Formats: sequence, C-alpha cells, structure tokens
Amino acid sequence: MKDFIFHVPTKIVFGKGVCKSAGKYAKELGKKILVVIGSGSVKRTGTLELVMSSLKDASLEIELLEGVVSNPLLSKVREGISLAKQFKADAVLALGGGSVMDTSKAICAGVMLQNDIWDVFTRKVTIKYALPLITIPTIAASGSEMNGYMVITNDESKHKLAAASELVKPRVSLLDPTLTFSVPKDYTAYGAVDAVCHLLEPFFNGPEPDPVLQDRIATAIIKTIMEAAKKAIEQPNDYKARAQLMWSASLALCGLTKAGVGDHFFPMHLIEHSISALFNVAHGAGLAAIIPGWMKWRSQSDPSRILRLGELLWNITDQNGVNQTISNMAAWIKDIGCPTNLSELGIKEETFDDIAQNAMTQTSIWGKSDIITKEIIKEILIYCK
Repeated sequence: MKDFIFHVPTKIVFGKGVCKSAGKYAKELGKKILVVIGSGSVKRTGTLELVMSSLKDASLEIELLEGVVSNPLLSKVREGISLAKQFKADAVLALGGGSVMDTSKAICAGVMLQNDIWDVFTRKVTIKYALPLITIPTIAASGSEMNGYMVITNDESKHKLAAASELVKPRVSLLDPTLTFSVPKDYTAYGAVDAVCHLLEPFFNGPEPDPVLQDRIATAIIKTIMEAAKKAIEQPNDYKARAQLMWSASLALCGLTKAGVGDHFFPMHLIEHSISALFNVAHGAGLAAIIPGWMKWRSQSDPSRILRLGELLWNITDQNGVNQTISNMAAWIKDIGCPTNLSELGIKEETFDDIAQNAMTQTSIWGKSDIITKEIIKEILIYCK
C-alpha cells in the first residue's frame, strides 16, 4: 500500500427530487449565484425551471450562462469569468454534465486569478482561491461532481488539457437519478465507458504491484456500471439502474480506488483528449474506441494486470485469459452501442502522427515525456485502429 492523502469534502445529497433543494444549499454560499448550463436540454426537461424556482424561493439573485458544449471550450470559460465578475457572483451552480461542471470549475478559479485561466492548465500558475461550487449532474459519466479535476479545450490551439485543485471540488452536489432518465442511449453508454475508464486507469497504471483492496473495490464498481448501463439503455426510466449508474460514476473518480496505488497518470485519457480536441468526438466514444486497443498494447509488456482484471470481473483463470479479458471488455463496449476501434469513428491512420504530436503537450505538462513518447502513442494508436 503506497502512502496517500484522501480528502472528499463534497457533501452529497442523493435522491429523487433533490434538485428542488438547490436554493437551500446555495443560500449557504452567498446571495448571487451564477447558474451554468449547456445547450438547452435542461430547459426542455423542465429541470432548469425547478432549480431556478428553488433559487428564487430562497431570495437569491441569479445570472445564467448558457451554451456550454461537449468538449467544453476555453472561450466559454472566459465568457463565464467575465460574466461572473460583472455580476459579482458569490458562488457558481453547475446544472448539466461533465462539460458544464468542468466549465464551472474553471470559472470559479478564473474569477480569482490575475492571470488568464489557461495558465492554470499549462501549469504557469496555481489556483490559490476559488468561488464555491454546487453541482447538479444530469448524466452519469465524468464524476466531476465529486472531484477537483477539470478538462477544457482551447478552441484556438486545439489542445484539450486537464488541471486539478482541491479548491474547485464542489461544496455540495445534488444527485437526482431521475434527471438522467432523458439521457439518450448513446450518451448513457458513453458516460458508462468514461466511468469504467476512470477505474481502469489506476488499476493498470499505479506502481503498487498488488493493490488487493483497490482492485476489489474498482472491479465491484465496474461490474455495477456494466450491469446498470445495459439496464438503463434498455429501460431509460429504471430508477434502480440509473441510481446505481450515477453513484458508481461519482465513486469512480473521487480518489477512492486511486488511494494507495501510488502516483500514476491517465494514458488512455491522454490520447482521447487529443482525439476529441482534433475531431470533436464525444469523450466516452473516444475512450470506447481506445480501451480494447490500449489493453492489447499493454498486454505485450505486462499481461499480469490484464489477467487480474479478467479474474475479478469474469472469473477468467485459463491460459488464454489475456485475450479473453480483452475480448470480454470489447464485447461489453460493443453491446451497449459504442465503437471499439478508431475506424468506427472515421479516424484514419494517416492522422495518428497529428494525434500523437498534439498529445505531447499534455505529456510534457505532466512530466511524462520520458515514459510515453510520441512513438509510443503512435504505437498504441495502431493497436486501436
């Protein structure tokens, strides 16, 4: 067991209709609330009206920032920072998916910076202060409602970079599984794959050789996601399935399974971030196309972790365990309607050099250029084609 610090200060309020208590929790953080939403689905479902009514009933002043897109853009973050400063926001409320929550985190930090917010993502400056944040997720996917990570795409340079800080962890997250009933089948599946990959990254990439507890926790959550995603896709209004999926996604990236495995990074996310930055594919779809190929590449140098995953997920113990484990993972991804290779996304081999070169920006920022070179990334992409 490697040394670690595990700190999750976010208060989770889970259950049917909890979004109606938004005013109660927002009032504890100030009088002026900037509400951030996406392209309008929360309007169509009536969720925005419920949240706004709760905020108004609490006598709060409200400003609305609309138009956050999938693979959230730096330009929208900058717009939100300007609006929050003009409004003199006391807190930010994110109502939407991972893109909305990540945008909101960047706004919370950017309002308090002298520098441009992009300097945080390039590690030129660190976050010292941030506005408090409340999140109300409308999809089970990123786990952003329970962590301090944020990922933003620079729409000028076409780089999608990650940053993290304890200061942008949400103060409160209201998790209502009924808000995910309207999520389309494809995005339900993409969210499930994203959450599974959040668990696979520490499973495969931590230096602890035998993280028994973490392995068992991670695979228990993965199993739950796999089962719940299939049910939620088949029966969108299945509350039990949606609830299990939502809570599993939150647990997947809150640091629970990372604690004790040691310092590691996210190579599958590294590559996918460049793919979605260059081709604007849905994040979960990009991960789905990478996971089987990355596992094949990994199995060439270290089959032991693949075997361990197969044993815990599917009781695979035979000599063909590596191939069977990879095959089973790909089969689940395909079964829920996701791509299992880059060709299915229309991404051709002649673009691999551009993808690898783009990824090297994040690799350099992470200080991992000696571990995962441009040539290695291109090699992985070949396995994913």
